[in-house]
Amino acid sequence: MATGTRPGPAMASYRLGVLMGNWLEDEYLQQDILRDFIRRKEKGQLLIQRLARLQENVFKKVELSLSTDGFVHFGDTVLIMNPDTNPSEKEPEMRGDVTLAVDMEEVSLYSDQPIKISSGLSAVRSVQPVGRNAFCIISVDGSAVGEPVRYGQRFLLGTKGGVSEKMFYLASDHKTFREFAKKSRLQKVFLTGEVSYLALWHAKILDPQLRLESEGLPIHAKSKIIITHCYTNRNLAIPRTFSVRSFFGREFEVVCHNYLDSHRVEEEKNHWIIMTKNVGPGEGRMLEKPEAHPEGTVIQTRD
Repeated sequence: MATGTRPGPAMASYRLGVLMGNWLEDEYLQQDILRDFIRRKEKGQLLIQRLARLQENVFKKVELSLSTDGFVHFGDTVLIMNPDTNPSEKEPEMRGDVTLAVDMEEVSLYSDQPIKISSGLSAVRSVQPVGRNAFCIISVDGSAVGEPVRYGQRFLLGTKGGVSEKMFYLASDHKTFREFAKKSRLQKVFLTGEVSYLALWHAKILDPQLRLESEGLPIHAKSKIIITHCYTNRNLAIPRTFSVRSFFGREFEVVCHNYLDSHRVEEEKNHWIIMTKNVGPGEGRMLEKPEAHPEGTVIQTRD
């Protein structure tokens, strides 16, 4: 082409604004993506919307039950806490009071199905009552709501909050070659939607010498107890040396195992406190408890 010649019609058609390639398919694809986005937004299925609902339900504040007499009752909303007895002897990441908490199915966040409570259970450092770590004590022998829970009496621990309207129950089963805790390889603890013997628990007083005498006495709120699985006779425990990665971060593994010292007494890994809103008048003085006799025998006193 000679210098100074003006471009013809064929040359002028290939400018920057000319559409080339599969531009029509790309435009249709963008329209489909936009329509799918609008549809999912209207149904509340966007990931940001699902995360907002998850946070609203799982981390919503829960009001613990008021204990006016200082005891734990059936129907109470409580926290199941493992206290930090000797913080100076632990590593920094192992210190602090921890509470039982339910876990969520992380994969369900990225699907159109409702977010589900998984069968996993962990222990978190938060002692603030929220939907995730609040539990309800449920009777299995016909005791009415509001009656005190007594030592040796079987009960269920059901989830109180979360994202599921259905209640799930704390359960455990014997360790097998295929079923065990992932980190410690001990007897695992899980959540189940069925009420069975695997979900039954009972409490024992901390002092082994007083367990026979304390059988049938009401459990005092905020007193250290042992929570035992009825089917396997293993105690609920947090080793604190095994951490798991959940959707909410690093947390402790929960197992069923009897940690005994040289005197055959349960160690702090098996110690639990049932937390209520308060412990009643006068710091919740127990109305009925075993009292040591001066001559060494044990008698029961009643105010």
